[in-house]
Amino acid sequence: MLFIWPIRTSVWPRRTPYANYFLIAITVVLFFLSYSFNRQYGYLLEGQPIAMPIRPWAANWVLIPGRWQPWQLLSYAFLHGGIKHILGNMFFLYLFGNNINDKLGHVRYLLFYLSAAVVSGLGHTLLNLSSLAPTLGASGAIAAVVGAYLVLFPQTQITVFYWIIFFIGTFEIPALYLIGLKLILFDNIISRFPGGVAYDAHLAGYAYGVGLLLFLVATRIVSGTHYDLWVMIQQWNRRRRYRDVVASGYDPFAGVRGRRRVESREVPPTQATAQERAEIERLRQRIADWIGQHNVPAAAEVYLELMRIDPGQLLSRQYLLDIANQLAGDRRPAEAVRAYEQFLANYRGTYEYPEQVELMLGILYSRYLQDRDKAILYLQRAAGRLTDPGQLRMCRDELAHLQG
Repeated sequence: MLFIWPIRTSVWPRRTPYANYFLIAITVVLFFLSYSFNRQYGYLLEGQPIAMPIRPWAANWVLIPGRWQPWQLLSYAFLHGGIKHILGNMFFLYLFGNNINDKLGHVRYLLFYLSAAVVSGLGHTLLNLSSLAPTLGASGAIAAVVGAYLVLFPQTQITVFYWIIFFIGTFEIPALYLIGLKLILFDNIISRFPGGVAYDAHLAGYAYGVGLLLFLVATRIVSGTHYDLWVMIQQWNRRRRYRDVVASGYDPFAGVRGRRRVESREVPPTQATAQERAEIERLRQRIADWIGQHNVPAAAEVYLELMRIDPGQLLSRQYLLDIANQLAGDRRPAEAVRAYEQFLANYRGTYEYPEQVELMLGILYSRYLQDRDKAILYLQRAAGRLTDPGQLRMCRDELAHLQG
């Protein structure tokens, strides 16, 4: 026996999710009004008998792909085939929908949910046009809500209850893995069993929820955070491009060796006055605003202004790395070196790839700043930890040139 069920999330809505409560309430009321507790009613459709556990007045609300009507793409989501069906769906809607309601607001959340019901129903219909099997239940729309949660809160912890033979307990897992691997991949793609479950409606709902929310966050129609899926994708893409550039041997400062030496020196921090402290806070906010708008070049300019006022100011890990990379790409090696060295001094222990930063520092010192000793120091450090063959070869070639 194996039973796994999410029971709690680590994030709570800041405002009461009235729209989600309304959807749950109206769905439960319609269930009790439409469900047949005593017997299943039989219907004939194109000469074929169809059994549905609902009362005759609600029969035309069920979605039948082979004979669908436009209103059924929405009405089917408010009908359910049994107590377990309604309880499971409403619990998932409560668990994940409250935070999405809080994030989108009441009106946008209602529109999102209703449109998700239509899209998931349409997806199921288009993939099963010859089927006369009745389809009912909110699971497609709820899949879209869960997909939206995956985009907005991928790093939150989900508490999961498990029951494996004699072992019962709970564990926590990031939402990204529970939703992406368990709910989407395993439950709806790998473990598809014939009959009884509208897998295509679920997958259409997940695709709609993930796709729409990624678009809304990317275009800033819905405010994102530093921890949402869009930011994770951007960070992964930046790391990928950085690794590819370094591995390919590309040098943004390539040219004739022997350029004039550019001095890189540290400026001792000074005691900031009240006016300077206010200016520092303003500049830090401008950096956050520019990066939030994906304008890293502008953020880099403000960062340099901030460093002129107080060289001891420290940005967050990702902000500082983005700005250091931008300065390197803008052919400003002295400024890039200072940013990279500040990054390593403060975040070496928490960053996954410090050796790549050391490799970049070695290249900057060697090829542009012409500081042989520092170049060798950083390149030797990087050489001991690099695993990418292209990067390692590049590092060793640069060391051989400096030591030759």
